[in-house]
Formats: sequence, structure tokens, C-alpha cells
Amino acid sequence: MIQIKQLTLYHLSMRLKKPFKSSLETFQDRKFIIVEAADQEGVTGWGEVSAFSSPWYTEETTETCYHMLKDFLIPAVLRESFTHPSEVPEALRGFKGNRMAKAGLEAAFWDIYARKKGISLREALGGVKTEVPAGVVVGLAPLDDMLQEIEQYVKEGYQRIKIKIQPGQDIELLKEIRRHFPKVPLMADANSSYELKDISRIKELDAFKLMMIEQPLADDDIVDHRHLQKHIKTSICLDESIRSAADARKAIELGSCKIINIKPSRVGGLTEALKIHDICKEHQMPVWCGGMFETGISRAHNLALSSLPQFLIPGDLSSSSRYWEEDIVKPEIRIEGGYIQVPTLPGMGFEVDTHILRKNSSKIDVFKQ
Repeated sequence: MIQIKQLTLYHLSMRLKKPFKSSLETFQDRKFIIVEAADQEGVTGWGEVSAFSSPWYTEETTETCYHMLKDFLIPAVLRESFTHPSEVPEALRGFKGNRMAKAGLEAAFWDIYARKKGISLREALGGVKTEVPAGVVVGLAPLDDMLQEIEQYVKEGYQRIKIKIQPGQDIELLKEIRRHFPKVPLMADANSSYELKDISRIKELDAFKLMMIEQPLADDDIVDHRHLQKHIKTSICLDESIRSAADARKAIELGSCKIINIKPSRVGGLTEALKIHDICKEHQMPVWCGGMFETGISRAHNLALSSLPQFLIPGDLSSSSRYWEEDIVKPEIRIEGGYIQVPTLPGMGFEVDTHILRKNSSKIDVFKQ
């Protein structure tokens, strides 16, 4: 039984080692809400709200998530007791949307549940892999800088490179990258920067033998992606369009994509992520776990999720040192030989460094039963 006695929200701010640019946003300072939940027996679990400061990826922001947590979601879970974390989404069903806020809260319940059971989060989720392949993202930048960055990641053993693209920074960019790295597994992420009328331009990307093109069209679209997939050889991967297991089922039935990116934060938490995984496994559709420039807390949860069998493609799982001078978990997450080891310790398998957490927190809110 999990009955929460106290919930603490840390308003965390961390600075990326260098600015990151996609087709929609450039940022370096990253804000989070970290959730610490303690149950009646004194067991503590951790979650992370991964929304960005501005609504460029989804409509949620750190501020809207804080409002939802403070005024609606936290009061709802403090009134209830749970036998399993999969019951949490049902308790929050009356509040529409706000998936990232819900995901951060639900994650803490999964951590508590696994710790109380004395099992790893991987085991709690049904994961089977002891290590998962690591991938990395390269943001838009001057070409020479991007080439140097890719070369460094290849040396470090990353098993696939994701390149951010947009119209005007796509064909020539990928042509040069392929000239320097003809055999490196590459994928391109468009973040919805194309329209269906750009189909002839998108078809030119077939020449670069990409693993996939991620979310080329509108972030809420499934139908136009279906038409696009019929006309290109490159596999379409849907990201922003998939916010639930129902979305995944519809996309599969329509033939809108050949790959799905599962981000627990985007779909409302690990419970929904598991449902999407199972639907994709049933239809033999590969999945991988996307990243949100998270701290080690979300990274640990994503690592456990990526140990499930249908995660067949390296995800956005990289070393803590890729982003931060110091992460908030101990030990820091590290890539070795192209893989990251999945923890076997109870819970998420990492401990939170509360000194670093508090040092980087501008505000701390405590909610009690």
C-alpha cells in the first residue's frame, strides 16, 4: 500500500554546458520541477517534471505544471491510497491533459513501489535487458561545429546520432555529414517543421539512408503523415503526435509511421508508456525512448523503461556529463562501450544528491496530508 504523507516540489534550474538549437527553440538554461514523495512508512520516491519553460514542444510549461500540481494533482493523490502506481492515472483522470505534470508525479510512485518491493524499477516495469544502447542528439549549429561534435560522440561509442533539421538546414547539411560519416547510424528530427507540400524536398532525404525522420509534419497530425509515408522510403517516426496508447493504435492502423518514439513525460507517465510499448510489440513496430534534456532522475526512469523488449533502437540516453557539469544523482549516468548499464538496486537505482539539488533550487514547496 502506498499512502503519501508528504510531497515536496523543488524548483530546479540547471545550465546546459552549451546552448541547444532545434527548429523551434534555442535554450541553455533548463528549469525543472523535481518531485519527492514520502509515504507513511518513510519510503521516498523521486520524479521529474520535464516540461520546458516555454510551450515550444507541447503546450505545457514548468509554470503550468506547477499550477496543476499545486492546485489539483497533489491534493488528489494525498486523499488516496494506492496498491500499485498504475492506479495513479485513474485517480487523475478527471483532470484533462497536463501529461507532463502527471508523469512527474506518477514517476515518484513507481520509485516508491519498487523500493518497497525491494526490486529495481526495471523489474517493476517488466524490463529484461541489463544494458541499453546509447544514442545522442546534435542540435543545429555551424557545420564545422556539428561535424566536430559528431566525431566526438562516435569516439565515445554512441550507437546512433540524431541530427536536428529544418527547411533550409536539411539536404545540404545531411549531405556533408554523410560525406564525413558515411556509415554512422543517423536519424533526423524535424520537430514538425515541414508541411505536406514539402513532400518533394522530404523525398530527397531518402538518399542519405537515414534510420528515420522524426515528426516531419504537424505535432497533432496522423493523417498527413500517412500520405507522406506512402511516398518516401525513409521510415517516419512519430513523436509529438503520440500522446496516448489510443494515438499509437490509430497511427499503426493508418500506416502513419514505421517507428514510434516513447517519452513517458509526453504520454502522461510510465503506465501509459507501457501500454504503448505493448501495442507496438503486438504489431511488431520498433520503439525507442526519447529524451527531454533531463536530469538523472528522468534519465534513470527512461533507462528502466528502455530495458523492455520492444525498445529495439538506441534512445536519447547519454552520459550525465553530456549535458551537466554536475548531475543531481549519484553515481552519474555513464556510457561505456556504447551502452548504459541498467541498475539492479531497488527503485530507480540511483540516489539523489540532495546537496546539489537544494543548491540549484530557487524555491521548495512542501505539501502534507
